[in-house]
Amino acid sequence: MKQAKDYIVFPLDVPSTQMAKNYVKILSESVGMFKVGLELFIRSGPEITHFIRDSGPAKVFLDLKLHDIPTTVLRAVEGVVDLGVAFATVHCGETSRMLEAAVTGSKGKVGILGVTVLTSISSEDLFAAGFKKALSDDMPKLVRKKAVMAKAAGCAGVVCSGLEVEMIKKDLGQDFIVVTPGIRPVWDDRGDDQRRVTTPTQAIQSGSDYIVIGRPIRDAQDPKVAAVRIAEEIETVI
Repeated sequence: MKQAKDYIVFPLDVPSTQMAKNYVKILSESVGMFKVGLELFIRSGPEITHFIRDSGPAKVFLDLKLHDIPTTVLRAVEGVVDLGVAFATVHCGETSRMLEAAVTGSKGKVGILGVTVLTSISSEDLFAAGFKKALSDDMPKLVRKKAVMAKAAGCAGVVCSGLEVEMIKKDLGQDFIVVTPGIRPVWDDRGDDQRRVTTPTQAIQSGSDYIVIGRPIRDAQDPKVAAVRIAEEIETVI
């Protein structure tokens, strides 16, 4: 049975392998998954994924947000399979063929998640980038459009803000996995570059399967205590 801590994904967005390993040692029993993104993977490579797997029950979420021609993405994901990670991300870009290639490359051993719209993006950003107002002014519509494309391509789920989770679960089914970044507990009131944020309980109540929580844990005086506190909040709604 899924425990409250299993919903928590801690992003190892740190500047060194040793710092990442320290957080893994501290939090491996208190979170369900560690997210390895571009910054850490470029510095540490596959070594950090093996370290996480050997350190405890927490799984690995490889968040490289692949975006390239289908053949390149397919071959990249074939390499990801060898790392033994639970999930890997691919941008929901201009064509579903890229997503389909990722799913093919995964061989059913890695859950492919389509990245819809980054939580740092606003409607103004989309309009400035050339999106029609019908989509830039209606973020949920754009997210849904990308999620539909991801599901049709065979992806296990998508990454989106907590504001769109309920819609995606309703329209695409409860089995379609939703990972939600931009999570901020009510007791964390620091500003940052995330625009579309929700609390842990709001995200879980909306249907999020996993919530990515970085700064509130990483910057806490005691990261493990912060992770436990968040798990206790989640426990009240599951």
